[in-house]
Amino acid sequence: MERTENLIMQEDRWKPLKEMNLTDDFLFDVATAELENCKTIIELSTGLRLKSLKWKEGQKVIHNIPGKRGIRMDFVAESEDGRVFDVEMQNRKEGNIPKRTRFYQALMDAPMLKSGEKGFDKLKPLFIIVICDYDPYGMKKHCYTFESRCKEQPDLLLGDEVTKLFLSTKGENEDEVSKELVDFLHYITESNEHGLPEECDERLRRLHESIQEIKTSTSVEVEYMKMEERERLVKEEAIERGLREGRIRGREEGRIEGREEGRKEGERIGEERLANLLMKLSKQNRQEDSIKALEDLEYRKKLYEEFGV
Repeated sequence: MERTENLIMQEDRWKPLKEMNLTDDFLFDVATAELENCKTIIELSTGLRLKSLKWKEGQKVIHNIPGKRGIRMDFVAESEDGRVFDVEMQNRKEGNIPKRTRFYQALMDAPMLKSGEKGFDKLKPLFIIVICDYDPYGMKKHCYTFESRCKEQPDLLLGDEVTKLFLSTKGENEDEVSKELVDFLHYITESNEHGLPEECDERLRRLHESIQEIKTSTSVEVEYMKMEERERLVKEEAIERGLREGRIRGREEGRIEGREEGRKEGERIGEERLANLLMKLSKQNRQEDSIKALEDLEYRKKLYEEFGV
């Protein structure tokens, strides 16, 4: 029980808006509500120059067929030449990010073609960009770029026009990537005047100005405080239900073991595992999944596997 409560306290620390960085979900969501900021993030992440950018309508949330999992993306936009960009901020090393991008690609491609449409030429070039506040592959690279290539002929591209970029704030290969990318990745971990180099790309400077406006906005701060209160109440209720469920499961496991120590250990594991899962779901605003996890054991097992808890 004590370990569970400590875990809850660690996960529930409130951060003032002014101390947030772009790696924090709330600030990233607010900042990327501005299309110009999205354009800057895409350009600095990819090295591309875009004439203009527009929202990819209807693709913030993509629903799958009934009964199957859908997705909610941080932001999706389309350039004037038809390239589609999905950008995700990932501040924790959890879940299977490579397979998540595979799933995202599938659900993003599906709506591009109408029912009965012949051929696949209308599938647009797709960039999936995941900005990680950790090193996803442990090779100390700031950027890992993936494209499908022929195993027997490595210089032969598959030609599916899908590019996946995993950016890492923990890279150490500054001499192999652009200064603009390094400055950007540093800034997202320290999104204030201290994280902005004296000499930097003008686009990064404009992004910083936008971030400062957000942090000093009274209306944004009020909305943040309201959101925090709502999340706290939902989390407390979910954790309380989770602890009750964990105790019940622990007692059942203990009976099967037939030993007092088995009962106590089962209870502890059940509490921590379920509470951990519910907190992860809460941070991703997946309240429906939280409720279903408490009611459906098989669904809960799938979520345990998804989050690796």
